Amino acid sequence: MSDYFIGLMSGTSLDGIDAVLVDFDLAPLELAATLHQAFAPALRERLLTLAESRQALDLNDYGELDAALGEAFAETVRALLGESGIAAGEVVAIGSHGQTVRHHPHGPHPFSLQIGDPARIAERTGITTVADFRRRDLAAGGQGAPLVPPFHRTVFARKDEHRAVLNVGGMANLTLLPAADGPVTGFDTGPGNVLLDAWCRRHQGKAYDRDGAWACAGSVDAALLERLLDDPYFRRPAPKSTGREHFCADWLDRQLRAAGGRPAPQDVQATLLELTARSAADALRAAAPDTGTLLVCGGGAHNLCLMEALARALPGVAVETTGACGLPPDWVEASAFAWLAKQTLEGKPGNLPSVTGAARAVVLGAVYPA
Repeated sequence: MSDYFIGLMSGTSLDGIDAVLVDFDLAPLELAATLHQAFAPALRERLLTLAESRQALDLNDYGELDAALGEAFAETVRALLGESGIAAGEVVAIGSHGQTVRHHPHGPHPFSLQIGDPARIAERTGITTVADFRRRDLAAGGQGAPLVPPFHRTVFARKDEHRAVLNVGGMANLTLLPAADGPVTGFDTGPGNVLLDAWCRRHQGKAYDRDGAWACAGSVDAALLERLLDDPYFRRPAPKSTGREHFCADWLDRQLRAAGGRPAPQDVQATLLELTARSAADALRAAAPDTGTLLVCGGGAHNLCLMEALARALPGVAVETTGACGLPPDWVEASAFAWLAKQTLEGKPGNLPSVTGAARAVVLGAVYPA
């Protein structure tokens, strides 16, 4: 009997919804089907406006956006099932991360807000849905992120090698997997694709820089790179997490104005790519200098120029994608939320206090029955 779960992920890149149908009855897991659904342009623009605080939304706008995104998630599930030939009744549950529109893990009342109405997902699909994973970790004193490291440990850890996983989505985050069952740690290193995509869209009219070709043809501006790396976030100790409310186009524009003379757009792109690579590599060397293999996942794993930059910045470390371990880089995060839904239904903790800073391990998520 197959043990099917669906994972839904919509990350800070805001390019669309990743959906996976995972069979956990096989060890370690098998992807029975995958699907990426791009956001409709109007929906994406509304989400981007909210995520980057470019315009205040009243409660009506917020509620409508939450509902619209829930419908989009449900439609993606129906399309995934249609392509796979698996009936909804064969799926145990859906794990939906939702779309993060605000992440404030500090201050007197820390919070992280994800939208994409899970009640609508459950109602439209007829499948039990688990969502709202971050709140319980925050309530336990954590940052609510990153939540994927325990899944990384399950799939990628090895007893004979120190490993790390770098997810390069809109933001970039590291999971450190020491050999011999050592404590797993992880944190957001800073921007992943978010600045690269925004700059490419502004100057090239394209959603992203395919293979990093535009960046690769530019030259890194050393002075600008050092200014960008001087942001206090990079010096902050873990546990730490960040998002578009910090690293966004406005942040980059402020840095460029402060730097005075502006480099050519292509050189800015090259510098932003080096920022992603350097901030991740510096963090890895500082936190886990004995790492033997760095496994890269997320959209950044397809950026050949970024992969080369990571390899240059990490001599002696084997830099490869998670595909080398049997799980394609595009589907790692969505698979993780399928796994987290399984943890929730089994009453097992889904967070790692060593990663998020929570006081204890807790069962994550809210369950919306079919």
